[in-house]
Parts: sequence; structure tokens; C-alpha cells
Amino acid sequence: MMETALNFEQVWQLFRETDHRFQETDRKFQESQRALDHRFQETDRKFRETRQEFQETQRALDRRFQETDRKMRALQNLFEGQWGKLMESLVEGDLVHLLQARDVRIMDTSTRRKGHRDGENYEFDIVAHNGEEIVIVEVKTTLRVGHIDAFIRRLHRAKRYMPEYRTHRVLGAVAYLRAEEASDQYGQRQGLFVIRATGDSAAIVNSKDFRPRKFG
Repeated sequence: MMETALNFEQVWQLFRETDHRFQETDRKFQESQRALDHRFQETDRKFRETRQEFQETQRALDRRFQETDRKMRALQNLFEGQWGKLMESLVEGDLVHLLQARDVRIMDTSTRRKGHRDGENYEFDIVAHNGEEIVIVEVKTTLRVGHIDAFIRRLHRAKRYMPEYRTHRVLGAVAYLRAEEASDQYGQRQGLFVIRATGDSAAIVNSKDFRPRKFG
């Protein structure tokens, strides 16, 4: 009996020790888990803070980029506007002589003809006229094919925009300092006078046998 009791006591002691060790292991595991959770929360917090800082920096950069872009476009518009006015003055100064040399007997010119009719705004850079014909001139610092197509669409509506010329023949011309996309040749194929500004003068580049297209 004594041996059996001792064995039971030993087993019970072993069980208690095992249980204690299990509890201690569980406690350490829970502490490790809490530490990991804390680290994860701290890492997540720092990540969210970093992401917020990045987003704020990105928004600030976007604002600066937009402001810089706005200023650049304003400067470009100012530059092109000033160049456009100089181009118009240059072309208008030679226009009567140039057109008369091509048997278009222009008497006078007007610039910046613009208005609003039938729900549409319109603007023509130069309108040269006599009693029978008007020559409408589009002036571009850099001429492109798209400019010509848009200009021709407006030429077809010129008499509706300016009814005082409803009995006149409508001719068109484009003037440029630089031509891209072979737009000068394209303009000639569309029946327009093509005027190139060179230095302090302007010249019609169409061939001598060119016959202008009537747009109305």
C-alpha cells in the first residue's frame, strides 16, 4: 500500500508540475502574442502615417504641378498672343500688295473681326475686301493641318456670320511663321492662298498659276 501511495503522490506531483509548466508556457505564449499584436498595431499605425504623409506630399506636388502648368500655359498664351499680333500687323501691311499681285483687287482690310450670331461665336484675324470679293486670312505662328480644317469650316459659314458680305465671293488665306505637318502644301491643295512671313515681310508661296477656291 505504501508503495502505491508513493507512486500516486509522485504522479500527482508530476501532474502539478506539468500543469504549472503548461500554464507558464501559455502565459509566455500570450505575452508573446500580445507583444506581436502590439508590434503589428505599431507597424500598421506607422504604415498608415507614412501613407498619409505620402498622400499629403502627392497632393502638394499635384498642386504645385498644376500651378506651374497654369503659369506655363499663361506665359505660352501671352507669347503666342503677342507673336500673333505682330504676325497680323506684318501680314496686313503687305496683304493688299500681295493680293493685288494675284489679280485680287483689294481696297482695304480690317482686323479682329469677331461677333456672335445664331448661337455661335466667330472671329476672323483679317478680312480684306473690295466690292465683289472678301479674302479672309487666318494667321498662325505655327500652322498645322488641324488649323486649316477648322478654318475652312468657318469660311463656309462666313456669309452667315457677316451678312453684309452675302453677295461677295469668299476666298481664304492662311499666314504662318512656321509650318508643321506639311500644312503649307495642304493649304494650297485646299484652295487657300498660303502666305509665309519672312523677317520683316510676307510672301505668297502659291505657284503663279494657282487659282483660289471660292468658299461661298
